[in-house]
Amino acid sequence: MEQNRSVHSEFHTLKGYQLKKQFGITESMEDYLEMICRYCQKNDYMRINLLASKLNVQPSSSSKMVSKLKQLGLVNFERYGLITPTQKGWEIGSYLLWRHDVLLRFFCKLNHSENELQQVEQIEHFITRETVENLEKLLGRL
Repeated sequence: MEQNRSVHSEFHTLKGYQLKKQFGITESMEDYLEMICRYCQKNDYMRINLLASKLNVQPSSSSKMVSKLKQLGLVNFERYGLITPTQKGWEIGSYLLWRHDVLLRFFCKLNHSENELQQVEQIEHFITRETVENLEKLLGRL
């Protein structure tokens, strides 16, 4: 009975697991930072309206989220100005882009498809680094 209790004490609600996250940022913050880093890999900066368009949200929502990312030291941004990742933002963003890429390649291979973006976008926030690393190793063997 005691052993059974300790196994069950590991369960949490989704919110409980979210609070234990690696970077201490929300899933929405991850989405915004990932998109900023994705765009800034090929361009010098991003703007609020473009970010909103790429994420299919309102510019006011983008502005609020970018302000939060700025408070966390993840992006540089002046109101109505240019958005660029900070060094810390690039570090986290690079991981987010890598995670996204591994999951996309894995699900495309698994499902014999060209595009699994929707599935990846829905699950990428809930998978551990260790699992992504192991999926990447598995992809190398397939």
